[in-house]
Amino acid sequence: MADIVNNTAKQRYELHQDDALAIAAYERHGDVVVFTHTVVPGALQGKGIASRLIKHALYNVRAQGLKIDPQCEFVAAYLDRHPEERDLLADAG
Repeated sequence: MADIVNNTAKQRYELHQDDALAIAAYERHGDVVVFTHTVVPGALQGKGIASRLIKHALYNVRAQGLKIDPQCEFVAAYLDRHPEERDLLADAG
């Protein structure tokens, strides 16, 4: 199984698998992580890679005591499917 890493220098979560790279890019603004886009190469699509990336990223954000701003459409859709994660939203209260 591929490992997901937080490449802070490039501000993205990365998953290397089968000679391909999937990413969930973000920008850090103080205590808020703004997810800007998620990219999964064609060879990895349909395998749940993007969901794995975002699940890991949200776990990491929570562990750091940060909040999120889901500008990325995939991250916003993920939150719709996983309402238990919505407490991470920067405007959640």
